[in-house]
Amino acid sequence: MDVLFSDEKTRQFFSRLESLQRQFGDVGAKKIALRLQQLQAASTLAHMRGMPGRCHALTADRVGCFALDVHHPHRLVFRSHPPIDGGENGDPWRHVEAVTIIEVVDYH
Repeated sequence: MDVLFSDEKTRQFFSRLESLQRQFGDVGAKKIALRLQQLQAASTLAHMRGMPGRCHALTADRVGCFALDVHHPHRLVFRSHPPIDGGENGDPWRHVEAVTIIEVVDYH
């Protein structure tokens, strides 16, 4: 999949292991880098279901976003392209070929 970023500042942050280590420690930084590699290696979002990280759709004020487990309690949050609205038949995840990374956050 294509992995995009919400803005240039976000792209720069996620592209530097040092900045990830400062904010999330060594374990968290390595896990974030791994999750980004997994997203890039997947051909569609549907492939992420079978991979570690518990890819899942979010609800409430985060409808339209997805998350991957990083390092408890943090999650890598992203949007799908095309957006999934839940009204499609079949498996809409198999049509998603790009994601936009938003943030790593503890939303609990």
